[in-house]
Amino acid sequence: MFAICIESSHARGLGHLYRSLTLAEGLRQRGWLSHFLVNDHTHAVNLIRDRGHEVEVVDLDDNAHWEGAWLLAHPEVRVWVNDRLDTGALHTQRVRSHGVRLATFDDRGPGAAFADLNIAALAFDDAASLLGGRVLSGVEYLMLDPGLATRRRLRNAADAWLVTLGGSDTWGVTPRIMEALLSQRQGASIVLGPSFQHWAEVDAVLARAPAGLFTVHRRGVSSLADEMARHDLAITGGGMTPFEANASGLPCIVVANELFEVSVGRALERFGGCVFAGFHRTMDTSVFHRRLPIARMSEAGMNMIDLQGRDRVADALVALIKGEV
Repeated sequence: MFAICIESSHARGLGHLYRSLTLAEGLRQRGWLSHFLVNDHTHAVNLIRDRGHEVEVVDLDDNAHWEGAWLLAHPEVRVWVNDRLDTGALHTQRVRSHGVRLATFDDRGPGAAFADLNIAALAFDDAASLLGGRVLSGVEYLMLDPGLATRRRLRNAADAWLVTLGGSDTWGVTPRIMEALLSQRQGASIVLGPSFQHWAEVDAVLARAPAGLFTVHRRGVSSLADEMARHDLAITGGGMTPFEANASGLPCIVVANELFEVSVGRALERFGGCVFAGFHRTMDTSVFHRRLPIARMSEAGMNMIDLQGRDRVADALVALIKGEV
């Protein structure tokens, strides 16, 4: 069994949650169960249970000292997976002291030094500084749903626009983008995630917008992949969403919601499937007016990602159990 420890919240966003669920499905297809450990976040707990996995709410504070007792109660756990960015040394040492192998994602904390495996698909600028027994970096380790392959298509024009800034949009970037689109009378579908809180700002824009200019999905959509498939250009944050979009041929304008997303946005622009509009506080809205080479961007995005990343990561984790790493 795998223990998958994640952090999910309005501030942190839901990217870790969805990535870990994609991983758990890959492990399940290989015959391995996953037991999720997550902070007290109702939406995350419910979603994990809906996907058929065991889940338990825990205190992720490094000083809580709960890991040892939990592992003693779950001796079937062979590998512990952290997907919550920077981990502390005390936490990882407590896990390793029970003879459990350890993997971590995009981890630049002191705890990464004790990991057998550090998977950092989004490390573009200084991957050489990543710690861990083995480091897997590069877009070939992006854990995207292989099912996106059925939605791939080449776009030739930016007729239908989509705005999706993640499950929470912590800093309220969506209404600011809506303001910019309103100024040029550019319509769009607006997807607001389940943890979105900036309702007043969105409603203020809608009150001034022509009827039908914006279609607002107020509690997300049943399938973001299906929603992306219906559009020709997306405005996204700098997490996993633009990679998912590009993998299906959907070009993106990327806005960095967090500072660490700046390097991701720049890398995506270099790859050719996206245009980077900068950090959200200094967002360059002139990008929204630019005539973009949609067909070239669409093709570049699909060429960048082969959708085998989840399988590569799952195989690497299973290899930890087999002692091959």
